Amino acid sequence: MGRLDAKVALITGIGGGMGRAAALRFAAEGAKVVGCDLIAEGAQETVRLVREAGGEITNFAPVELSDAAAAARWVDEAAGVYGGFDILYNNASSPRFGPIDELPVEDWDFVMNNELNLVFYATRAAWPHLKRRGGGVVLNVGSIAGTRGVEFMAQNAHGTAKAGVINLTQQLSVEGGPHGIRAVCVSPGFTVTPSTAWLVESGPEPLLKNLARIPLGRPGQPEDVVNAALFLASDEASWITGINLVVDGGNSVLG
Repeated sequence: MGRLDAKVALITGIGGGMGRAAALRFAAEGAKVVGCDLIAEGAQETVRLVREAGGEITNFAPVELSDAAAAARWVDEAAGVYGGFDILYNNASSPRFGPIDELPVEDWDFVMNNELNLVFYATRAAWPHLKRRGGGVVLNVGSIAGTRGVEFMAQNAHGTAKAGVINLTQQLSVEGGPHGIRAVCVSPGFTVTPSTAWLVESGPEPLLKNLARIPLGRPGQPEDVVNAALFLASDEASWITGINLVVDGGNSVLG
């Protein structure tokens, strides 16, 4: 018996990192996964890995989730694969960084579109499906940057977008409760993915000092975040909504 048996999970950004780990783990726990990504090649590799492991997955790629119409079209088409879904896992995001006096306005707009707006677009499209289903779970990915300042990298746009995701989760929990819809969020600390792995060895000194202070002694792995997400998405968390679960090895408690 898997923890997600008979569940249908829509997962965004399955092409690598945490999204790929989520697709693999959710499928291994019995979920029928419907994924998407902007990069078709990465998503197709995830499909191969899931199916080789015995899981069930359908892929839509490329999908530009920062376009409201494209996001809605994907949700509707994804819902049609199995006649509905139980979980929307808003994993996809794409940040840009820079000091406030150097970050181009275009980069700020890009981050808002690709870290906050895409969550709203997909969730807005999913809402009627979940209401017809009689409930479900909207699972968002925040960041510790959305809860505090970050000294090792200028993250004004990223932190603002992720703070928006966290607050949106809280509001969705209030609006969704009467419909049986839970809204939950996981906020990772520094997590080693294909795009961040190089920073562990040769990143800026403030980042390396920050990583060295993590109470549990190591940076995160995608599976660390997905394990928390799995619990929140499962029926074991059926009386949990509106929560932002920080997954950072204890780093944020140091102040």
